[in-house]
Amino acid sequence: MLRRSLLAAAAAANAWPVCALPARTLAFPRDHGSHPELRTEWWYVTGEAKSGDREFGFQVTFFRSRVEGTQQMASKFAAKQLVFAHAAVTDVAGKKLLHDQRISREGFGIAAAAETDADIRLRDWSLKRQGGAWKAAVPANGFALQLACAPTQPLLLQGRQGLSRKGPDEKQASYYYSEPQLKVSGTLALAGAALPVQGRAWLDHEWSAELLHPEAVGWDWIGMNLDDGSALTAFRLRRKDGSTLWDGGSFRSPKAGLYTFSPGEAVFSPQRNWKSVVSQASYPVEWIVRTPADFYTVKAVIDNQELDSRASTGAIYWEGLSDLFDSNGNKVGRGYLEMTGYSQALRL
Repeated sequence: MLRRSLLAAAAAANAWPVCALPARTLAFPRDHGSHPELRTEWWYVTGEAKSGDREFGFQVTFFRSRVEGTQQMASKFAAKQLVFAHAAVTDVAGKKLLHDQRISREGFGIAAAAETDADIRLRDWSLKRQGGAWKAAVPANGFALQLACAPTQPLLLQGRQGLSRKGPDEKQASYYYSEPQLKVSGTLALAGAALPVQGRAWLDHEWSAELLHPEAVGWDWIGMNLDDGSALTAFRLRRKDGSTLWDGGSFRSPKAGLYTFSPGEAVFSPQRNWKSVVSQASYPVEWIVRTPADFYTVKAVIDNQELDSRASTGAIYWEGLSDLFDSNGNKVGRGYLEMTGYSQALRL
């Protein structure tokens, strides 16, 4: 009932004064924090973790959504900001995905997103910066994560110094930065046993007034940590017929620095599909992604990494651990592939 009432409040407040976001200089640590004046925001950590010879993927995502129609209400119970959270673990050897989700209105000590630095809480789940590292505490249903993700490289400002276009119209843009090559340490608890883990992760933080063009039904995105220390981002916004509406990305090399892609330079070509028995959606779990850096092949580590988040954000999407191969067929990295809008058109 609470979830339905919160989502109904958000759906009833679609009127939003949309205009192009201005270019601005991102300032840290303040811009690690929340931006409640804008409509949509998320903090997104994905990575690989190893414990002995066991391999896992993980993702922890916190969302904030401003409900415009309630901003002038005086009641403390008004749902002015909604906070959602998703978490998942890919058990590579077990070939299965575990996932959980949360939703609440901000306030009353239940959910909060600080503005001065990253500190997001939703009941007993949290993601915050402490001592320069991103720390995630997620006691979820079926698993638990206690992770520290420490930077090893400078921030990567996506797009034009942190202003990233997401469509043919200027108003489709976001403020967006990444922190690739994070060094991971901590514990992953499965079946009551806490396993010490180490690995690599990727963080994205993005906030916007509007992201999706009316023709866009979803997106395909990769964030890949390469073994040589490079970082690859590529994405495309997709029309209903599967064609590309907009694309972008970047490649940062320890030797050559950062190159930001122009529209048309990131080309996604599906190679193999997997069909979900739950949603009946068909997802390309293997891609060739052409970029200015190389022609890469992206392959899901396991096919079934579909997340059903209808109890929180209302969407079904695929997000999972994937390997990266260069044009010579050599495995050169690992990261995450995300695909939305295959079950039904995505609405933010």
